[in-house]
Amino acid sequence: MEAKETKKRKVIDIDPDTFRILSIDAAEKGTNLKALIENSLREKAENLKDSSLYAYLKQTQPVEGYLDEKEKAAFEKEMGL
Repeated sequence: MEAKETKKRKVIDIDPDTFRILSIDAAEKGTNLKALIENSLREKAENLKDSSLYAYLKQTQPVEGYLDEKEKAAFEKEMGL
């Protein structure tokens, strides 16, 4: 049997202007305010997770030097940049 992850519920207070602006934004995107806020928070959490990982790697694996132009060009080619 698979364990189901429970979601957390939180009541928040939103000032009227913010509520109106976000409601309009949600309507323009074809969704509702609750889904818009949930998706925004999920994206924010992912960005924070990436930032935390970057900060950890930067701290634990310091860069020994910069790429020269040849290495930079090879990296950009490999990444399709």
